[in-house]
Amino acid sequence: MTRRIVDLSIFLENDVVSDPPAFAPRIEYFKHDTTWEQIAPFFPGLKREDLPDGEGWAVEIAHISTHNGTHLDAPYHFHSTMNKALGGAERSISIDEVPLDWCFQPGVKLDFRHLPDGHVVTAAEVEAELTRIGHTLAPLEIVVVNTRAGSRYGKPDYVASGCGMGYDATMYLLERGVRLTGTDGWSWDAPFVHTRDRYADSHDASLIWEGHKAGRDIGYCHIEKLHNLESLPADGFFISCFPHKIRGASAGWTRAVAIFDERLSA
Repeated sequence: MTRRIVDLSIFLENDVVSDPPAFAPRIEYFKHDTTWEQIAPFFPGLKREDLPDGEGWAVEIAHISTHNGTHLDAPYHFHSTMNKALGGAERSISIDEVPLDWCFQPGVKLDFRHLPDGHVVTAAEVEAELTRIGHTLAPLEIVVVNTRAGSRYGKPDYVASGCGMGYDATMYLLERGVRLTGTDGWSWDAPFVHTRDRYADSHDASLIWEGHKAGRDIGYCHIEKLHNLESLPADGFFISCFPHKIRGASAGWTRAVAIFDERLSA
């Protein structure tokens, strides 16, 4: 057997469509030939030519949201309270309070790439996909959803691509003990451009962010903007997605990876 690690994370980078323009990250890069002046104040009298090859250090300054790049959303992002369906609403936990054992568990992949952009996945569709792959959910398994958005990352239509997980679909998972999920789309829910049209027809505000709002009833986390999900089997792997520890925050960046063993060919 050989251990294989698959990177499930997108880059945090400039000039690639990963968010709506107003929420895009901005990274300033400082290279070795421009940073000696950052070092000089620590060492009075230092000249650039005194440094090996006249080089300073490389460093970057990032202007980013906790929701840029591949990140883990905490229950606090979804609503101020959680677990209403488990005996009474309580304060939602922030990203620094997420149990670490949620973040390293066996993974299950649901393949919804065939569903159209904006489709809202139902509980029946989740159940049908689990039947197709022959998997019975166990508590704390991490369920990731492969949508058409994964093939559109970096393209102009990425944010509007892929299906989303509805309230009933999300609750189906949570009621079976799942506490962490993920998607290769910009959002766990259907893209806003599609929800906007449904809301315009009905003026039913419960359609807005319905998958996220399932966290009001059972607290959970999800990873957004995953990548490479098409390279994973349906099950038989682990996912590691520990978030950055940001006090009181609604999300934290994660280098999500899948880990599984492959049998060596003869």
